[in-house]
Amino acid sequence: MEASSDKDMRKRQVPAVTRAIGILRQLGKANEPIGVNQIARELELIPSTCLHILRVLVDEGLVAFDPVSKRYSIDVGILPIARSAIQKNTFANLVERRLTELSLRFGVTGVATQLSDPEHMVVVALSQAPLPFRLQVDLGSRFPALISATGRCFAAFNALSEASLKKGFARLNWEHPPTYEAWKAECDEAREKGYAVDTGTYIGGVTILAVPFFNHAGHMTHSLVAIGISEKVDAIGVDAIAQDMLNIRDEVASLLFGPQGSEGQEKAGRASRSSK
Repeated sequence: MEASSDKDMRKRQVPAVTRAIGILRQLGKANEPIGVNQIARELELIPSTCLHILRVLVDEGLVAFDPVSKRYSIDVGILPIARSAIQKNTFANLVERRLTELSLRFGVTGVATQLSDPEHMVVVALSQAPLPFRLQVDLGSRFPALISATGRCFAAFNALSEASLKKGFARLNWEHPPTYEAWKAECDEAREKGYAVDTGTYIGGVTILAVPFFNHAGHMTHSLVAIGISEKVDAIGVDAIAQDMLNIRDEVASLLFGPQGSEGQEKAGRASRSSK
């Protein structure tokens, strides 16, 4: 009974903390400062509760308050926390140089992502292609786990119910939205190939490739992503870029998990394929 009680205590929710994190995330993705009523409405909070939490976050330097407009925005106090998390992220440190090499070889933007919660990925490392123009991707960007090529991998290699997939898919925003049936077929293809491709559905004229990275338990927790102009990617060959990305994935896995790391990545992929 005591063990069960300890387990229940570990799982107990802390509403104030959950609400504070929700507020920080809401402010982090907002393009401009927003008022307390808008924040409360979007997070389904009582305005007075939202205001009390905001005042604490302002006192801690994590949120800024404009007394003229009466609006709030994320503040620089969050930066040391974010910087420390990225600097101490072993995966990000190992993959960063290899992403730069990927960008130089193929003229693509290289991105490494990590699962930040059950429904979102966050960019933990990136490299930009040496081109006259480039696609804007920011370190720390957070996006739905099911979107684009990474999302196809996430759907392919994680045990998600059909209901969960449909619900998550319905919330996604695309420039050229695929049908659920077409998207699901591409997820199945990703499971067979070991990588996923988004050809212009997320961003028109842009091809995005993603390779899944598995943890010890065989769950997809990270991804390696290459983003490039479709015409250029087609000229190089999707398979060539994907194979290079798989090699990077296996190399990083061997450094993280030891000599059996790269073998474990392939085993995890095979296990997922056989369980479907």
